[in-house]
Amino acid sequence: MSPEIVGLIGLIVLLILLFSGMWIGAAMAMVGFIGYAYIVGIKPAFAMVSQIPFTTMAWYPLTCVPLFVFMGIVIFHSGVGEDLYKTAYTLVGQLRGGLAMATVIACALFAAITGVSAPALATLGKVAVPEMKKRKYDEKLALGSLVCAGTMAFLIPPSVAFIIYGILTETSIARLFIAGFLPGILLTALFVATIAIITARNPKAGPAGPKTSFKEKVVSLKLTWPVVVLFLVVLGGIYGGVFTPTEGGAIGAFGALVISIGMGRLNFKKFLAALLEGGQTTAFIMLLIIGAYILMKFLAVSKLTILLGATVANLPVPPMAIFAAIAILYIILGMFLDIVSAVILTIPVLYPVVLTIGLDPIWYGVMVVILIEMGLVTPPVGMDAFILSGVTGIPLSTIFRGAIPFLVAAIICIIILAIFPQIALFLPSTM
Repeated sequence: MSPEIVGLIGLIVLLILLFSGMWIGAAMAMVGFIGYAYIVGIKPAFAMVSQIPFTTMAWYPLTCVPLFVFMGIVIFHSGVGEDLYKTAYTLVGQLRGGLAMATVIACALFAAITGVSAPALATLGKVAVPEMKKRKYDEKLALGSLVCAGTMAFLIPPSVAFIIYGILTETSIARLFIAGFLPGILLTALFVATIAIITARNPKAGPAGPKTSFKEKVVSLKLTWPVVVLFLVVLGGIYGGVFTPTEGGAIGAFGALVISIGMGRLNFKKFLAALLEGGQTTAFIMLLIIGAYILMKFLAVSKLTILLGATVANLPVPPMAIFAAIAILYIILGMFLDIVSAVILTIPVLYPVVLTIGLDPIWYGVMVVILIEMGLVTPPVGMDAFILSGVTGIPLSTIFRGAIPFLVAAIICIIILAIFPQIALFLPSTM
């Protein structure tokens, strides 16, 4: 049996294990080990799996993962998310759909300090949704704006998804962070525009709130300026080359502790809870990365990715047509997997193909994140929709229907980035 056939059989077995409910990291490690042993030999396979966990975990750049995770969890436990929402509402609440717009803006700000979507959904689901119900907002608009805006945590830096993508593809994490900044602003603007269009067609869907004075707007900023400054320091330092993403993660985690304690928002009990949650999340991510590296070793010796890349490159279709097929695959995967798992699962197979057809790896990373974000809010198993349904008690069907206009906005964002890739590539090119 040729190595390429063994590689293909390994991927089929991996899919079967995943659909059976096996842990993704463990499934990748097992398939990688058995496949490697079949092609190279059992002793080299044992040597490989004995080295990869240590060499992977001991790799210095990987330490930014627990640091950024801890930074986001500390901010979440400190209750700053509610402050972000109150500030955003004070700024735009007087507009039609202002509460929904404030939710989108608060999610964007929350994204800049968490890197994952669950904290934003958990916090704003308890704050923003009841407030919009009280103001008689259309339920689909309220839930759709929140569930889709919550996914921006994976796009706006610092993003755990970008960290994982950068590690697996050996792409600069700093450049990936900066690359997500302008697309994040673009997607935020498109979501806000979607709310404006919906409420212009149906003013009852999002009634305007009470007007606030300029003084009230300025005063509201005092609740959030420390977090905004922390974000600017971390991102600005990485962009300017003052420190690496790993050092930025350390500064961010320490800064989050200082801000939370200084504002009287973090007691010892919450600190221990943040440590425990951060450890659990980091362990989950590390198992995925170890499994991915073992699987990548197997795919490398099977030469399947080389064959796949050469086959795709010789297809009589343009690169963007191939990317469109990959895009559909990612949206489907996002329905069933969280974004970190989906990125880790697919990069070993698809990334060599992307390089073969000449797509920019940084641009591709941005597009992958947006595509999987869409999958997180689409049926039948949109993970973020499940989280919001659990927080609010509202049926999934309502959330999925409410997400449709915002998914259209995300598709428009992808089309714009495909036509104008410099939106994602301009800032990294200036670093």
